Amino acid sequence: MSTTLTIAERELRGYFATPVATVFIVIFLVLQGALTFNLGGFFDRSIADLNPFFTFLPWVFLLLIPAITMRLWAEERRLGTIELLLTLPVTQGQAVLGKFLAAWAFCAIALLLTFPFVIAVNILGSPDNGVIFAGYLGGLLVAGAFLSVGAAMSALTRNQVIAFVLGVAVCFVFAVASNPIVNDFLSHTVPALGEFTRRVAIIDRFNDFTRGIIALRDLIYFATFIGFFLFLNTVLVDQRKAD
Repeated sequence: MSTTLTIAERELRGYFATPVATVFIVIFLVLQGALTFNLGGFFDRSIADLNPFFTFLPWVFLLLIPAITMRLWAEERRLGTIELLLTLPVTQGQAVLGKFLAAWAFCAIALLLTFPFVIAVNILGSPDNGVIFAGYLGGLLVAGAFLSVGAAMSALTRNQVIAFVLGVAVCFVFAVASNPIVNDFLSHTVPALGEFTRRVAIIDRFNDFTRGIIALRDLIYFATFIGFFLFLNTVLVDQRKAD
């Protein structure tokens, strides 16, 4: 575990060694602020909660997280450093988990920097901070799910743009899986597939957290989702490291 944490620390330091971290965090905060206060009608609702903030959070992550993950493995393969990394005394699983944890910690930092939203809503009213905490926990889990997908897509190619597009596309599929239009279409054409998409839909699971419900089934879902794509990431790295 110490090896994994060492890799994670090195990768996390790498984010802040370049302008990437600052650019991502600024764009994230600006987008969340604009969507929450403008489209979300934060002040017009006259309700002390962060529902507008959480409504847009998964969709902002959908666009920005693949931008983080696109370089995780694609860049290593393009520069030919993936062979060097994997010849070090670390397993592929440790390398995959370490990179994932670093990206997840980075997303957690970005989320923590939205604390002014929490302060503002507490100044304006008396919100249920337990519900807000659950929403943030759900947001962090959604970030982890999208990161695991993006990392696996990055391992598929050495081209960062392709990795970004694939990451957005796959995350989008899981995000809209619970949409009534999509569900109705699949239920009428392929009923079994319609039922499956409802079970794997990320947004429905996240919505439970925004209502203050931290259910074991949702925690298991996210753990399984992330674990599957990290396993896929490990397999893809093993198969393509010599490409």
